[in-house]
Amino acid sequence: MDHPSQPSVRHFDHCPWLFADEATEEQRAAQREVQRAVGGDTGIGERCYVAESAAVFPDRLRLGDDSYIAAHAYVTGELDTGSHCTLNPFTTVRGNVVLGQGVRIGAHTSLLGFNHSMAPDRPVFRQPLTSRGIRVGDDVWIGSHVIVVDGVTIGDHCVIGAGAVVTRSLPAWSVAAGNPARVLRDRREVRGTGTAEVDPAAAAAAAVSGIRPDDSRTPPNRPAPDAEPAAVTAGDPERAPRDRQGVQVAGAAGAEAAAAAAAPGRRPEDSHTPTTHPTPHPAAAADTQAAAAVGAEVADLPGIRPGGGRTPATRPAPDPRAAALAVFADAARDQAAGLLDRCWDGERYADRPGAAPTVRAHCDAVEIADLLLGVAPEHLSAEEHIGRLSGLQDPKSGLVPEFGEPLPVADADGFIGEGASLYHVLCVGYALDLLGPGLPHPVRGVRDMTVRQLVARLEALPWRTGAWGAGAWIDSLATAAHWNLRHDDGSDDHGTPESLFGWLLTRADPWTGMWGSPSAEEGRLQVVNGYYRLTRGSFAQFGLPVPYPERVVDAVLDHARDARHFGPGRENACNVLDVAHPLWLCTQQLGRGGDGYRSGEIHEWAERKLTTVLPRWQDGRGFGFGPGAAGPGPEPGLQGTEMWLAIVWYLADLLGRSGELGYRPRGIHRPEPARQGIAGLS
Repeated sequence: MDHPSQPSVRHFDHCPWLFADEATEEQRAAQREVQRAVGGDTGIGERCYVAESAAVFPDRLRLGDDSYIAAHAYVTGELDTGSHCTLNPFTTVRGNVVLGQGVRIGAHTSLLGFNHSMAPDRPVFRQPLTSRGIRVGDDVWIGSHVIVVDGVTIGDHCVIGAGAVVTRSLPAWSVAAGNPARVLRDRREVRGTGTAEVDPAAAAAAAVSGIRPDDSRTPPNRPAPDAEPAAVTAGDPERAPRDRQGVQVAGAAGAEAAAAAAAPGRRPEDSHTPTTHPTPHPAAAADTQAAAAVGAEVADLPGIRPGGGRTPATRPAPDPRAAALAVFADAARDQAAGLLDRCWDGERYADRPGAAPTVRAHCDAVEIADLLLGVAPEHLSAEEHIGRLSGLQDPKSGLVPEFGEPLPVADADGFIGEGASLYHVLCVGYALDLLGPGLPHPVRGVRDMTVRQLVARLEALPWRTGAWGAGAWIDSLATAAHWNLRHDDGSDDHGTPESLFGWLLTRADPWTGMWGSPSAEEGRLQVVNGYYRLTRGSFAQFGLPVPYPERVVDAVLDHARDARHFGPGRENACNVLDVAHPLWLCTQQLGRGGDGYRSGEIHEWAERKLTTVLPRWQDGRGFGFGPGAAGPGPEPGLQGTEMWLAIVWYLADLLGRSGELGYRPRGIHRPEPARQGIAGLS
């Protein structure tokens, strides 16, 4: 029983930031029991708090150190947070949601990382669920009564005003508000000057989460309580911040309430506010200052000033490069259904009109529809797509042959060495993964391969004469191993992934970080392209660091200057992707800031490529793969469109502008690992 002067469990549920310092040993023991009682696949860090009154029913939960889930929060699905993350009272988090470090989520906010299909052929309650997921970066403050919908990525250091409805991704450092939310300014810019220096409000607000504007991490001893003058008090003048004389503080609550009032169907008096406020933390003044900046910007927008004035403040001119990305992405979304229609022959998908239908074309159609529309292609229901693609897999071998071709004959070790079925392990597997169920059967040749057989095959691959083919084979083998790990059928595990990574780590060239040898005829083309395929399926897919990342950057940048492959009229999707992805992968490992390894050259290359790629989009037709014999050619089609859309995302993300696109690859070219490590290596 709590001492009369001791805060109760109900008090801690609503003010969990007090728990670390004020709880009794009995209350700490009870909290440990609450955490142990959370179901699903759960991992909770140090000094965390989960309110007894919260409804936490996850399939998977990873709660970082010094984080809390407050009273009456509702959490289902898969939630993965960094340290110092706060889900305040009545927060809803559902579906697939990933939070970075130091994320503050205001009361009554909803992060909905899933959606319903809504095809007209059946009632909504019978429609399948879809999930693209929500990704939130580091040092993000989301105000109260905000709604973030499925498929949105919120960049590092963003601030989102109360009542916003976030339907599109936001770039790093954005200050955003409204319904739908739009970017008002960059947090780093001093208002009215256009300079890119960090202003005091941004620095002070960043101090709350322990992440400085220069992105170095200095976590505080425990999470600071969320002052949230805009988020907590919007629409309630009796609870608005006041000075020592009891006068309301202007700008924060008033302007944010005006923003909420501007949202269709929401009035300021509709806001629900907790009846108890925490004692202000020393950092609360910083939060108030930052919130006032958000409120002032919202109030300056036409039509939502409290007095109805329409005199927008002077704001920095929008970046035309970012605007170009948004315009491109909007056009691609608007035209996605038409370009898929163009490649549907009434029964199956072909890469382009006049070409023969292929398995890959069907998978490319699924990837494009998911990326741009968030649904399965409309020519078939989701169940019909799943049925067709699942039915292509041979139950005994786990392989998928090309339409009209016999099942490939396996080699002595049980797996195949070449042919379309190698890539079908990737494309059919990921298409089914996007649609929901994944491959129905394991790839048995990879599952049953012994370590001795695997090493013999790796040693026999054509590293000197065909490094791309060697990398493509490993991509297929590692992806098959990834799918096989989802099938727990009680069979023996011969350790294929562990043996593969052990072999690769001991064979990487310390001078280039790669595998294989360049040639006088092609330069580094085979080596770099093989590196992309190899690391995509292995290190990137399993979330493991690549060896010698600095040397990889050196080798890739050197290759990118080779005019034989990157001269005017010579670029194709494979060659550009096989540079962009390794650079992106290594910069993630080395650090993305301005002091990252050779970051200036990487940014210059990515900027130059973007300016040449975007104009290649052909209205209603998409992208052509490009010249050369390595692909389907310059005619726009599904393969070229799927690959170049992913390339555009990687190029934009290297420049910190991928949020403008409003899409993020989730299939073959997904940036996040499909699996986090393996036993003994993670």
